[in-house]
Amino acid sequence: MIVKDVALVLEGGGFRGLYGAAPLDYFVEKGIEFPYIIGVSMGACNAANYISKQPGRSLNIPYSFINDERYMSYKRLFTKGELFGMDFIYNEIPNRVIPWDFEEVKKSTKKFIIVTTNCETGEPFYIDDFNKYNILDSIKASTSLPVISKIVDLNGVKLLDGGVTDSIPFKKAFSDGYKKVVIILTQPKGYQKKASSIIKIAKLFYRKYPKLVEAIQKRHEHYNQTIQEIETLEKEGRAFVIRPETVLPLKRIERDREKLKTVFDIGYNQIDKYISELMDFLK
Repeated sequence: MIVKDVALVLEGGGFRGLYGAAPLDYFVEKGIEFPYIIGVSMGACNAANYISKQPGRSLNIPYSFINDERYMSYKRLFTKGELFGMDFIYNEIPNRVIPWDFEEVKKSTKKFIIVTTNCETGEPFYIDDFNKYNILDSIKASTSLPVISKIVDLNGVKLLDGGVTDSIPFKKAFSDGYKKVVIILTQPKGYQKKASSIIKIAKLFYRKYPKLVEAIQKRHEHYNQTIQEIETLEKEGRAFVIRPETVLPLKRIERDREKLKTVFDIGYNQIDKYISELMDFLK
């Protein structure tokens, strides 16, 4: 099914994003193709595998490497300033270890937008020109969490995690002309984000980027307001929201590989349960 005039919006959330990866695998398997996909952080990673039509890849990578020091290491955080091995994740894995299908991506007609945060302006920085900005580096920037990741310099623009400034970017889809959206969240209904626990250390880390610090400090307010707006869109019939029915049984940064699979399975079983309602919305 080729979807018309409906955008797909993907939240991040660290390893909770594996819940959101499952519906995308389901869509690939069922031939459900959205014309426009916008993703944040882990949502951008999931979108990349949806566009390349590689179901299973979003789960396979962390499941295979979660306890591999090349993938994630607290020692690296203290010695190199990053918890995740970004070169391993965004260079070695897609090019050699678990290859990403670059040819499928090149021939895709889908519009793909990656959400990052501009450290200097404290505003969202949306990337869709992959001739100007390397696509893997753009995803790396979107997933570079404050404090535990290095700032990514992309053609002179200093970037970090898109979730800091636009965690659920449905407004960007609307501004690009779409009137209806399918939104995949990674928190259950009623969730309210609390103020950041890293604000003190962020002020120290990012002394040169006061607008970034301000964005981190206000992130929870922006997020909670966005959730309220999404609930209004649901009532108006302008949004179909896929979200966990309960709190997912894992942490944002998880070392138990079986919990990763459990969360993925929750997402897969849930989309199978609600697919008829989704199809009615798409039609």
